[in-house]
Amino acid sequence: MARRPRTPNAALAALMRSGGIGNAQLARRVNAAGRELGVRLHYDKTSVSHWLAGSVPKPEARPALIEALSRLLGRPVTCAEIGWQSEEEPVAKHDMVAGVIDLSRADMDPTRRGVLKTGMYAAVLAVPRYEDLTERLEAASAGRTVHVGRSDVETVRTMTDKVADILDQVGAGHARPMAAAFLVNTAGPYLRASGTDEVTRAMRAAVADFVYLTGWMAMYEDQQGLGQKYYLRALDLAGAAEDHLTYCRTLRGMSLQATHLGHGRKGLELAEAAAEAAPSAGPRLVAFLRGQQAAAAAMTDARHTALGWLKEAENALSRADDRRDAVGGYDQAAYFFHEAHVRWHLGDHEASIASLHRSNAARSPLERQGRLHCTGVIAERQFRMRHIEAACQTWGTFLDEHKTISSARGDKHVKTMLKALPAYRRVPGVQELEERARQVAALKAA
Repeated sequence: MARRPRTPNAALAALMRSGGIGNAQLARRVNAAGRELGVRLHYDKTSVSHWLAGSVPKPEARPALIEALSRLLGRPVTCAEIGWQSEEEPVAKHDMVAGVIDLSRADMDPTRRGVLKTGMYAAVLAVPRYEDLTERLEAASAGRTVHVGRSDVETVRTMTDKVADILDQVGAGHARPMAAAFLVNTAGPYLRASGTDEVTRAMRAAVADFVYLTGWMAMYEDQQGLGQKYYLRALDLAGAAEDHLTYCRTLRGMSLQATHLGHGRKGLELAEAAAEAAPSAGPRLVAFLRGQQAAAAAMTDARHTALGWLKEAENALSRADDRRDAVGGYDQAAYFFHEAHVRWHLGDHEASIASLHRSNAARSPLERQGRLHCTGVIAERQFRMRHIEAACQTWGTFLDEHKTISSARGDKHVKTMLKALPAYRRVPGVQELEERARQVAALKAA
């Protein structure tokens, strides 16, 4: 039987033309996105020619291609836009309690973490509006037999504070499995329990904060797709609790995730949505939101807007009290980190390094994970500015801290260091630093 002729994919060709994307370039980006997914792909320019001619890549490769195109074009791209059927599972909309428990149960099971880790962050994901969420929680409450009160809500709040402290001191690698177990064994059953309307809403809000924190930890461990799923569960619960504050705080976290992954426009969209959803905001929340708006705007070359929002963040923070929140907190260290991000993307690299140093100087001694990441960023930016000796000194400080903290983001800094150093082995001290970094990497992998 004669093979039916394929129809050339004009939509894909148009997208590639619009971004000036070559076949080989797209193939490389797809392979790189596949590595993030945990899928080994070996496409080349010939593969892309086949797609343009009408063939369709295997289902497990399509999310990598969608993400690669989104990053190259600087905007979300969907399977439908290319003319392909999406292979993604539908989002569960009716039983958000089951969604929280099932996701957390899989996260606490070591045999399933490899599956969860392959979930890719989706820049094209639609975020539900607050108004659409407030009516969503329904039949999950049927048949409840356990009763909860204010003391149970305080239990969740206390656990949120304790897990946040563990996260700061020893890293997300240790803290997140504990968080997932708490969601499955305690917080999930609390959500199904009976209680007064006031207590039920308070419980949903408290668990939403805890789920948000768990998503933050997944993001920090570079499990971006998993973190995004936790964030969506937090949005669901915040809507069901009629809690604008947690909803906008979670949107701001999603904006931070988007900007961390290089999606400036998506990050700005989410930051502005968070600001619009915010209730009557106190000065700390204003600073929290404006700082992220500034960071996202800087990535879109909106210099005047970014600097304006950064100034608003600074002014608002100067009026805030000294309270330290476990979830969604914003302080001088966070502000200076935002300032460093803005300065770097606007081209003022020396000022960015100075702001990063101020961020660590303002940081609590207990915030070891945040200090570690900030130190790694300083070293990498010094290296990119060709300040090799300064970068090596900073990397030495980084290694001192990294040995005792479980952090995938820290591990990533080590990989960057080991990739950067060999070209400068003639510089005094570089070979010794490289050897030390290899020893630390081996120790962490053992």
